[in-house]
Formats: sequence, C-alpha cells, structure tokens
Amino acid sequence: MARRSISLDEKIRKQQEVVSAAKDKYDAALNELNHLIKKKQDLQGKELLNAFVKSDKSLDEILAFMNGKKDDEA
Repeated sequence: MARRSISLDEKIRKQQEVVSAAKDKYDAALNELNHLIKKKQDLQGKELLNAFVKSDKSLDEILAFMNGKKDDEA
C-alpha cells in the first residue's frame, strides 16, 4: 500500500478551514453574550425607572445618592 502524502499547502488549507469555523462559532457566541448583556441592562433600566416612579424621593435626591453624596453635602 502506498501512503498518500498530504502536502503542506493542503494541511494549511484544512487548518484555515478549522480556524474559520472556530472563529464563526466564537463570533456567534460573542454576539449572543452581547445580546444577553444588553437585555439585562434594559431590564435593570426599567427596574430603576419603576423604583424612581414609586419613590417619594426627588430626582436630585436620587442623583445625589447615586453619586455618593450625603444629605448634608447636596
């Protein structure tokens, strides 16, 4: 039986296909991650807005709190 010798160019081409497929999979996973992060941020924004609407605090009081200022500093 004769062994077929795979040329270096063929090995490179095959490895490029492997890398390309891995990159496509990585890009898809990264896009899904970014989508989930955006969705979480949107939900947190809505939750924050709802808390503000239900709060008896003024916008200035809330902003001062969020900026780490104490009541007597505002």
